[in-house]
Amino acid sequence: MQSIYHYLTLTTEIEHDFEHDSKVLNLFSSPKIYTAKGDLSKRWYIYFSFRNPKTGKLERMANVYGKVNQYKTKENRMSILSSYRKNLLFLLKQGFNPFIDNSELYEQLKNHTVDIELEETLKEEAISPSKINESVKNAVKEALDENMITSLLENVILKGDLSKTTKKPIKNNQKEIHIKEQNTGNKNQEEMSIVKAFDFALSLKEKAVSSGTIKDYKRKAKLFIIWMEETHPTKKNIREISRKDLLDYFNGIVLKTSARNRNNYRTELGSIFQVLKNNELVAENYIQSIPVLKSKTERNKVYTLKEQQNIFEYLEKQDQLLLLFIKFVSYSFIRPIEVCRIRIKDINLETKTVQFKAKNSPLKTKIIPSILFDELPDLSKLDKESFLFTPETIGAFWDANETNRRDHFSKRFRKVVKDHFKLNEDYGIYSFRHTFISKLYRKLRENASPFEAKSNLMLITGHKSMSALEKYLREIDAELPEDYSKLFK
Repeated sequence: MQSIYHYLTLTTEIEHDFEHDSKVLNLFSSPKIYTAKGDLSKRWYIYFSFRNPKTGKLERMANVYGKVNQYKTKENRMSILSSYRKNLLFLLKQGFNPFIDNSELYEQLKNHTVDIELEETLKEEAISPSKINESVKNAVKEALDENMITSLLENVILKGDLSKTTKKPIKNNQKEIHIKEQNTGNKNQEEMSIVKAFDFALSLKEKAVSSGTIKDYKRKAKLFIIWMEETHPTKKNIREISRKDLLDYFNGIVLKTSARNRNNYRTELGSIFQVLKNNELVAENYIQSIPVLKSKTERNKVYTLKEQQNIFEYLEKQDQLLLLFIKFVSYSFIRPIEVCRIRIKDINLETKTVQFKAKNSPLKTKIIPSILFDELPDLSKLDKESFLFTPETIGAFWDANETNRRDHFSKRFRKVVKDHFKLNEDYGIYSFRHTFISKLYRKLRENASPFEAKSNLMLITGHKSMSALEKYLREIDAELPEDYSKLFK
């Protein structure tokens, strides 16, 4: 007996041949998915038409809702409707006809038993296959007796094994439909425009990434769509985009800007195309096979001890709020954008710790060393929901997204510090993180081996592995050799 999981893909394999079979195609239209343009407040469903034997015309049938609208995310709804659509097409090809008595079809389907692979799963979950099989038969009878397919789709197809196809035709009062065994790849003939496909993928991505990331995704998607319209105006369907089209687009970016920028576009468009592939709107995510180009590494330079001291002394007189912001980066080794995320409620005054969303972690906890904690004002009476850092004061509300908040302090640093000390683009607030990690590592090395020093440092910086820390230290040249002049003598 074929696997239920194989069945779920086999229906789309059959679909390809079916859509080229004029005898079958004339009976009904291929089922389509209605998503209300991604609006979860509206009902989503499957719709199709069937030829009325009396008038000879295709007539719209009742929408298939099932339980799809009980789900509250676009990903779940689309997944359920995709399964409904495949299985509805399977039933129609088996001979289901909403205008006639389907008793004969019922007799042929009702004796199918639960899939062997599914039985093993049910055993693990302590569910009786016999009970499931009985519910399968009852659901088939109920659905066919009432000439309704919703219960069949929900209770039979997704739980029982109706995947075994045959070359023997199933007869009804109108046609003989031949279902062939297929061994070809999975193909979905769903048609969707490029714009609608990207809108759909972005609506799903919006639930999984931050507002700043989705904004960047949308910008890059819009630029790619504009490029497609200008260079390939005849290509309207998302499935028409080829690997060569994507290569041409990425090559254009690297020629105009840089390999680094091209790689960023590759990563984000690749993520969007992966959503399209997962939802069977494209056959392949070609971007996965397009290599990453080697690019020049951009980094913030480390300040010398003298430069760092001069900047701190200058800010003590000119901008103490900016200085405290920099000290959070310097002493707690928190990235500038992470500092901008901190609210008063994220600081535990008793344990002297702070929690925040880090680059590679949804929630990270770090201690606030006394050298920094002692400089904080009294936070106990401030609103817990307010931000720690705002343009004017500590502990206030700031109506701006985290990217704009970070940019405010970057521009402020450029105006107050960089212009005054005539620092170039290689220096920024992030440079202080590199500077103080280098300083701390060299201090630890005075009385410890390299491995011991790195082990202690890893706990402080928050690097997830020794190899990641070692790579970071190499990049910022934290460890330098002693004078080796005597080796030349």
